[in-house]
Amino acid sequence: MTSFIIITAAIIAAMLTFYVNHKLKQGPVRSSALLSLLVALIFYFFPNWIDADLSKNIPVVFIGGSFIGMVSKKIVDSYIKLAISGLVFAIIYLNTSSFFNGYGGALGASAGISLLSVLSLPFFTPKKHHLTNGILQLRKIIFRKNRD
Repeated sequence: MTSFIIITAAIIAAMLTFYVNHKLKQGPVRSSALLSLLVALIFYFFPNWIDADLSKNIPVVFIGGSFIGMVSKKIVDSYIKLAISGLVFAIIYLNTSSFFNGYGGALGASAGISLLSVLSLPFFTPKKHHLTNGILQLRKIIFRKNRD
């Protein structure tokens, strides 16, 4: 049950940050910081609401998940990809969190790894009715000639 709650927190963090970033036009840094601060304050002032282990881990997972939600709309265009990225991030966090003790940047690196791994997967695009190769799409985005 603990793993399910941590996975859910990561998915919600990614999707909610993306929503506040793009729909409410708050920008990626403000969206991530505002939501992470809100969650951290809730668990700081009310630590006895849930299990102590969850109370300690959910704010950390939420911050890492919010890093995923900071992605540009040009890179990720669907909430499904964000949810899958949040799931991958939570799995990385659950399996390697003790490995990263003492290392800075572990949450950002894990979020980046999870987002890039999802972007490299082929997805069905309903508009064009074909599978896209994620690696080719990512390459096109990185090396496109007409930068905005």
